Amino acid sequence: MELNEQLFWYVARSGGIVAWALITLSVCWGLMLSTRAAAKATQAARVLDMHRFLGGLSIVFTGLHVVGLVGDNYVQFGWSEVLVPLASDWKPGPVAWGVIAMYLLVAIELTSLLMKRLPRRVWRAVHRLSLPLYALTTLHGIQAGTDVLNEWYRIAMFASINVVGFLLALLVLAHKKTRDAKPAAASTNA
Repeated sequence: MELNEQLFWYVARSGGIVAWALITLSVCWGLMLSTRAAAKATQAARVLDMHRFLGGLSIVFTGLHVVGLVGDNYVQFGWSEVLVPLASDWKPGPVAWGVIAMYLLVAIELTSLLMKRLPRRVWRAVHRLSLPLYALTTLHGIQAGTDVLNEWYRIAMFASINVVGFLLALLVLAHKKTRDAKPAAASTNA
């Protein structure tokens, strides 16, 4: 049986799209946890488990994306092109966004696995890179993705940006409300 000569290209494309979707969902779950949208303790635990699962799975699909790119012979990506920002001759900027995003993803996942051994402020500082990670993967998908002309791909990107934007706005409002409530509580206790 002969392998389809485009097999690696399909692995690269599908791996990248699924990795982006998993990162999007993980960021959404993380924002729901941060905004306390998951109010009940049991629900919050489930949301946290799902958040961790999605983050870990995104590593797997990012790996498939990278292996697919290296294995494909159409664009001629080698290991340096997928591991070093701006090393690619094909769309160097958009590819660099993907390379940087991959390193952010690895850093976020590693610090999450080591969360109990790290100072909380270190973990939090690295974990806050999840939003730039989401932005870079989305930008990479829009600028380097070959499916950008596909209507369903564009709808998914548009919906994703709106949902993450909405949850981020909720987070900002929740922090503002908490910050504004602290001085009022302090003045009533004085």
